[in-house]
Amino acid sequence: MAKKRILSGMRPTGKLHIGHYVGALENWVSLQNEYENFHLIADYHVLTTSLRNDDIYQNTIEMVIDWLASGLDPVKSPIFRQSQIKEHTELHLIFSMLVTAARLERNPTVKEQVRDLKIDNVTYGHLGYPVLQSADILLYKGEAVPVGEDQVPHVEITREIARKFNNVYGDVFPESKALLTRFARLSGLDGDAKMSKSLNNTILLSDSPEEVQKKLKKAKTDTQKQRRNDPGRPEVCLVFTYQKKFNPEEVTEIEEGCKSGALGCADCKAKCSEKISKFLNPIIEKRNYFENNLDEVKDILADGEKRAKVVAVATMEEVHKVMKFG
Repeated sequence: MAKKRILSGMRPTGKLHIGHYVGALENWVSLQNEYENFHLIADYHVLTTSLRNDDIYQNTIEMVIDWLASGLDPVKSPIFRQSQIKEHTELHLIFSMLVTAARLERNPTVKEQVRDLKIDNVTYGHLGYPVLQSADILLYKGEAVPVGEDQVPHVEITREIARKFNNVYGDVFPESKALLTRFARLSGLDGDAKMSKSLNNTILLSDSPEEVQKKLKKAKTDTQKQRRNDPGRPEVCLVFTYQKKFNPEEVTEIEEGCKSGALGCADCKAKCSEKISKFLNPIIEKRNYFENNLDEVKDILADGEKRAKVVAVATMEEVHKVMKFG
């Protein structure tokens, strides 16, 4: 029985942080044996919110290194750049005829981006990026899409576009389903709901133990716990959230110590930073290998793009046939 296919992707933003791992990479790695995975570097999507950016290619290399260091197997899961597979743009153009501007304007994720990034004028490309995302998914006939809850509206648009195309022209595309990540995304060190390099509130996958310890010392904790022996509220403490992910075996003991006041915030942070660094150590070791073997990383990209191209061309041949383009 053939495996179902998954399309996953990220914008190339350079080195990744632990929020990326918890919110996406961990899930991708666990799914690559169960599904046929395709991993997209969404470099065109960078332009939807910023025409001026850092070196997209260099950011791509840094991100791919973190993907590989985190456990993605490029033999099982082709890794490729969106910009190198021109069929993405062709299918995006076709799909843009199948969705109204009013439907895209109702997308809550775009509204949140406009608010968070303080964008005064929304471009055509930004408003329509969920359509490009739909083309990314359906070009590979992705039956499932691993996403966080904030991306579910995009998957719904993808389902609607697939349904509309199939009804008008004939069955070509599956109606993709969202696969929600198992662990809620990590909040930033400042307590912000989102861990983001632009907010300077992250722990990078490449951070040394000293860097992790330094950053975690500044992490927001329970504001009502002023002194060491004060009872704390772990349920509102950011560091306790990190403990649950990176130090699950001691969570009960930490929770009890926090509530009783026996465990001070400084000791809790020290314990947490130690566990995070222990988790990061094998990732950093693999990262160092790929940083010293960049030709291997470039070969992985070239191979992934070759394999993705074969699937993309076959899909567009089907599209042309049912649309009677000849």
